Amino acid sequence: MFRALGPLTVRWTPWEGEGLEHLTLTPDSFDFGAGIRAESVLIGDRGDSPYGVHYRIACDAGWAVRRFSIETTDGRRLALASDGAGHWRDENGASRADLDGCIDIDLAGSPFTNTLPIRRLNLTPAAGTARLSMVYVPFDSFDAFVDGQRYTGLDADQQLYRYEAEDRSFTAELPVDEDGLVIDYPGLFRRLR
Repeated sequence: MFRALGPLTVRWTPWEGEGLEHLTLTPDSFDFGAGIRAESVLIGDRGDSPYGVHYRIACDAGWAVRRFSIETTDGRRLALASDGAGHWRDENGASRADLDGCIDIDLAGSPFTNTLPIRRLNLTPAAGTARLSMVYVPFDSFDAFVDGQRYTGLDADQQLYRYEAEDRSFTAELPVDEDGLVIDYPGLFRRLR
């Protein structure tokens, strides 16, 4: 699970510009069993586009995403559910076969979603690099698509990871705390104390 027995709250701010993410993690029970609930509110901007976003993510005990919803303050919404094995449906129950094979999600403006594959895979340097297909959700459109990403555990204590875009357009080394939560995302986000 995570080290906290009750709710755990963290905040991040962008390195540049204005913004804030306020996240609370709690252990919870769902129709699929025990798991983790993440709930967050974000305000910020990408380029010249300001946003206000609220999301909820439900993960099983192994940190596989089982469902999530994300909505903006102006009323746009996306909600998807997974069987935990890479098959997705929208909130009306229609299959999203275009997302097949994805276990994890990546929400464009949140460092928290890096925690999902980090916790699920428990990568060590000996494990090598994990190549993943992620459900990527950009905040400007909410049009979910598959995004290739790579994660590598860089130390035996599992407190430093390398994130790489599959097309190698972006790489970052991510220090994490004992719960797998990003402390510093160089150039993008930093954790508030």
